[in-house]
Amino acid sequence: MLLRKLWRTMGTYKAQFISMIIMIALGIGIFVGFNMEWVSIDVNTSSFFEKTNFADFRIISDSGFSEDDLNKVKDIDGVSDVSRFLSVNADVEGQNGDTVALTVTENENVSKPYLISGKEYDAKSENGVWLSDKYAAANGFELGDDITFKYKTIEISGKVEGLIKASEYLVCVRDSSQLMPNYNTHGFAYISPVMYEKAAKMAFYPQINIISSLSKKEMAEKIDAALDKTLLVLSKDENSSYAAQQGEAEEGKTMGSVMPVLFLLIAVLTMVTTMHRLTAKEKTQIGTLKALGFKDKRILRHYTSYAFMIGIIGSALGIGLGYFVAWFLMNPNGSMGTYLDMPEWKLGIPWFCYIILAAIIVLLTLIGFLSVKQMLHGTPADALRPYTPKKVKNLLVEKTKWFHRLSFGTRWNLRDTMRHKSRTAMSLIGIIGCTLLIVGSLGMRDTMTAFLDMYYNDATNYSSRIYVSEDATDEQIQELIKKYDGDWSASVSVQLNEKAISLDVYELTTNKVRFPSAETKDFENIADDGAYICKRLSDEFNLKKGDTVTISPYGSDDEYTLKISGIIRSVSENIVISPKYAEKLGLDVKADSIYTSTGKADIKAESAIKSVQSKQMIIDSFDTFNEIMNMMVAVLIVAATVLGIVVLYNLGVMSYTERYREMATLKVVGFRNRKIGKLLISQNMWVTVIGVIVGIPAGMGTLSFLVTQLASEYELRISVSVLSIAVSAVLTFAVSLLVSLMVARKNKKIDMVEALKGAE
Repeated sequence: MLLRKLWRTMGTYKAQFISMIIMIALGIGIFVGFNMEWVSIDVNTSSFFEKTNFADFRIISDSGFSEDDLNKVKDIDGVSDVSRFLSVNADVEGQNGDTVALTVTENENVSKPYLISGKEYDAKSENGVWLSDKYAAANGFELGDDITFKYKTIEISGKVEGLIKASEYLVCVRDSSQLMPNYNTHGFAYISPVMYEKAAKMAFYPQINIISSLSKKEMAEKIDAALDKTLLVLSKDENSSYAAQQGEAEEGKTMGSVMPVLFLLIAVLTMVTTMHRLTAKEKTQIGTLKALGFKDKRILRHYTSYAFMIGIIGSALGIGLGYFVAWFLMNPNGSMGTYLDMPEWKLGIPWFCYIILAAIIVLLTLIGFLSVKQMLHGTPADALRPYTPKKVKNLLVEKTKWFHRLSFGTRWNLRDTMRHKSRTAMSLIGIIGCTLLIVGSLGMRDTMTAFLDMYYNDATNYSSRIYVSEDATDEQIQELIKKYDGDWSASVSVQLNEKAISLDVYELTTNKVRFPSAETKDFENIADDGAYICKRLSDEFNLKKGDTVTISPYGSDDEYTLKISGIIRSVSENIVISPKYAEKLGLDVKADSIYTSTGKADIKAESAIKSVQSKQMIIDSFDTFNEIMNMMVAVLIVAATVLGIVVLYNLGVMSYTERYREMATLKVVGFRNRKIGKLLISQNMWVTVIGVIVGIPAGMGTLSFLVTQLASEYELRISVSVLSIAVSAVLTFAVSLLVSLMVARKNKKIDMVEALKGAE
């Protein structure tokens, strides 16, 4: 009997049941999906690093490493394997300005390429080329094709023998100035030491990759002792690929702990109210069951099963939705699939999600249990009386003169809103939540767009960046600067409190490069009396303007004390100074980059030029990043809108049911359906106005928290456009109005006689 009643009741309140299931499914789906993303990044990339035997350390020397140096490193106690390594950016002949990270590694077992198709990497091959499969696909290269690379004045030709991925190029970008990979213009390729040394007529390896379980401090000490000089030692964490993996995982963890949790919280809170009202509506049914002799325990079990079924069905649908969201973000054309070049993405639900799912089902069941339990107090006769709202005293506002001057509709709505505080509060939560999520999503897009515009449009005014060869003379460099009317920079790898950072020296006579201030919206003028430190380092080491900081260049025992003259925002962890300040410090530097307005095609190859990067390449990656950001924003906005509609409709229907007799009374005294509909709509609009007013700053606060948490990845400044705020407000009002119209249409179905017949 009770089973039949279960299905009959679900049919009676099907709109409420469906909406509750959708709410739970949305909340769980977004939560599971976003957390699957960062866990998948962590698990899959870790597996990729393990399969390719990714190096634990990398040591770097501008003068290069000999075979004797390699053997000395290999003999260090605690080192299991080593490989000399070279990576340079070379042009691809016939590809209209394309470049690849041309890579040579002597040992196939250290940071080895991952084969997709073709032959395995052979360190003894005389003409084999192992090419990035994504670059090959984007540019029409296939196995067996001829390909030619140009580096300085060196030309290297070979045949594509394998298509690969590489953990060294998990994020394949030209340098730190390029935000996103763009395989149309830049990829990577591996060639053998035999092929490289034959073409270059020399063996120059500036890096050694090391497999070791030692700590960085131990490794640095043993390297210095073995080679009798201080070298730049980078741990796995400081490798750009590994750091990108860690950064994305942390960023995903932050996103997964904020936005999805808000979704879940709104859904659960709405569920509490809905279940309470549904059971209140069933009060006479509960009384009938008691009168027929059903025990309280059985009635409790019967009604609790509603909430349990909602939890089970909602969770199942939520898991499916979570998989879809994760796939949408992780597939080759999605957010992470575009950014991280992985051989495969295996999706799996994180263990803590199962705990959350179980907790939600238990919580929903408990909500149903408590909602019914309070209806079982008293005798069956008491329970048979229809549920009636508690009588309340006149509100204080009703005692004022101006209250009675208001229109009937305004007075009615004001009374109803203030007397049903829980109902009003839940509606407000739904509206605030909807506004908050939309503002936060659009605000994140605006913030990232402003970040990109500032760095790659406002702060960079060059067309090409010329990378100067390490063996170029001062005369050659000065000739290049004069020839291309450029500004120049030099980078020195230094230690700051045992942290490897870049000390960048800029000579800016034509302002082709500028540095955004971290304290104002202007740009810092790099003066000759101090250093300018990036915000991340400033925050990490608690440094401010006027402080001093001591650095030590790698390869030297010298120390330099810098005075901090300003805090800047940067795409890398660096300190910026002028050449005159470097000279004042006694620091000898040599230009390694020249910034010019000359297009890449007009810059001729010569021995002093290592490679040339077009700014357009950076802009292209900028556009790719925006596309991905828009995808993520679209997911959140659609989910927020659907959640807002479902929450408000569910609350609206339940509220309408509670006020059914009131609506019928208004119809009896002559109010038309349209007039009653206006009353309902106007009340919802009042609540919506308050919800939007609160939701906008709440969304800004949420965005501020996210930006703060993402500070380790980007140096962001919150930027939310007026358009985004307007869109958020309009979309929330549209959702509220749509729901109000849907609920108001129910007035036409009111049976006045039936509604008033049971009134006491």
